[in-house]
Amino acid sequence: MISKSETKNNKIIANALVLLYYFYIFALYEHFVNNLNFSIMPYRRLPNTDSSRLKAIKTAYKKGKEINPMELAFKQSTFQRVQSFLPKWEKVITEHKTTYDIQIKNNKEYLKKFKKAKLYISHFIQVVNMAIVRGELQPSVRSFYGLDEDFTKLPTLNTENEIIDWGKKLIDGETSRKMQGIAPITNPTIALVKVHYDNFVEAYKFQKMLQKNHARALASLAELRTEADDIILNVWNEAEESFSALPEDIKREKAQDYGVVYVYRKNEIGRISLFRNAEINLG
Repeated sequence: MISKSETKNNKIIANALVLLYYFYIFALYEHFVNNLNFSIMPYRRLPNTDSSRLKAIKTAYKKGKEINPMELAFKQSTFQRVQSFLPKWEKVITEHKTTYDIQIKNNKEYLKKFKKAKLYISHFIQVVNMAIVRGELQPSVRSFYGLDEDFTKLPTLNTENEIIDWGKKLIDGETSRKMQGIAPITNPTIALVKVHYDNFVEAYKFQKMLQKNHARALASLAELRTEADDIILNVWNEAEESFSALPEDIKREKAQDYGVVYVYRKNEIGRISLFRNAEINLG
């Protein structure tokens, strides 16, 4: 039979074992947290858009202007590059945006003129075909306009070049007919077709000029991107090197003031959430 003193001792031993078990679990958790904190490190992500490049360079420029050169986290030679490059980069970005906006704004009016020219060209050909069906004109009249005599359908009028090509053929053909004293086509007359055709051709030339301006601005941007990336890389490398003696979290915080961007990978974001939830539950 177990005495009261033995029962008491057994309870003490059991409680001690439970405490040891919890201490062991806590030690495992602490080890897990330390490893987790060490392994989950954000990585540096360089700008990958022109606007983010501009932001990074502006941040570096602002730091170079505000901070004493002796305390600045990147070299003066790098700051001189930033100072020299920023106006050029701002200029090409502005040119790119301006040429793009003008092109988009003009495109609506351009499409209207394209559709109107297409409409009048197709109607003119339809009027000729219907007059042939009624016997008012001979099928041979189609040859004036660059059409086969037995071609009773409309030619393809889907592209700008097709509109320009067929519009010119109709105008030249009808002018030739009139010079031979043949009665002109009406409703629409070739004069009305020519008005809308000329409007379209003028709009077409202007649109092409806008496209060239935009392409030139794009080329200027592409030409300077490599230099922009190199300057940003130097600024960020030198800033991180300047704070390299500090603990990782403080180093990143100070580097972020210089525009350095840190991000976590998607799978690490989930692990961070797990870690934070575990801390809350233990607390």
